This record gives sequence, structure tokens and C-alpha cells, in this order.
Amino acid sequence: MTHKDSSFIHQHIVDAYGAQIANQTTKKIRTIFSLVGLYLYLEMDYTGRKVQEFHTLMSKNKMEWPKIDFPKYRGEIGVSDVLATKQGFERDNMIRNWCFSVWKEYEENRNSIIELVKKYNNK
Repeated sequence: MTHKDSSFIHQHIVDAYGAQIANQTTKKIRTIFSLVGLYLYLEMDYTGRKVQEFHTLMSKNKMEWPKIDFPKYRGEIGVSDVLATKQGFERDNMIRNWCFSVWKEYEENRNSIIELVKKYNNK
């Protein structure tokens, strides 16, 4: 929240956390939005603002969500690691590393997420 426009990086925090704690009882839309956000950020280089805009597109044009396979392990970095890191560049870098650590655990779902994003980009 130390950034002038914290929504840029805050969105990535929301997505990493959402995917990391998701389970069978989590609303499917929450998990899908988190995974789409991580994909767009890490592989498509979207800013947090652009991820938010894509989530808005998704919410206005609902499609059938793909099935999610929940990994047993959710990454080696967690919220406490991020909070323990010095604010500024170091913490921003830790947030990115956190996102990577969560996203790589969902590797089995990557193709489904990419296909979903392609469908929305073709609208």
C-alpha cells in the first residue's frame, strides 16, 4: 500500500492469495479469477490495473468455468514471507516471486486458463 496507486500490485497479492488458499469449497469464480490474474501478470506482463480490467470483462461476459485441479502444495512463499520483507523494491520483488511460486503449482491447469483467456480476448 506504499505505492501511489496500490491497485497495480495489490491485484497480484489478491490473486496469489486467492489461488494459494483455494480449495473445493471456494467459489469457483474466485479461483478462476485468481488463476487468470496470475497468468496475465506472469506470462502476459499485465499490470494489476489491466488484470482488473480483464476481470471486469469476465464478470460481464460469463462463460462456463473450466474444472480446476487443486495442487496439494501451493508454493514455497506465503503471506508471512511477503510481510517480513522490507517495503519497496524488495517487497515488490517478493510479491512477484510469491505469484510465481503459486502459479507454478497450478501447472496442470495452465492450458485451461490460457484457453479461457483466449475466449475472452476473441469477444
